[in-house]
Amino acid sequence: MVADYIDEFIMFCAGLWMAGVGFGFFSDPSQARPGQRQAWWTNFGTHFKWMGPLLIIIAIVLAFAAPS
Repeated sequence: MVADYIDEFIMFCAGLWMAGVGFGFFSDPSQARPGQRQAWWTNFGTHFKWMGPLLIIIAIVLAFAAPS
């Protein structure tokens, strides 16, 4: 029973983390070393604002659509 929802739980947690980083609730890995923020992370980190909530929605839809 619980094993059926492990994939959705992992996707939901990853979506929470991505949304948290995208909206500034969590720090991104490049903030550990100030002044060394890489350009690709700045571009990629902004995508977390829409990818995180999208991943959460997909995880919820898959959890309800799971055949059990």
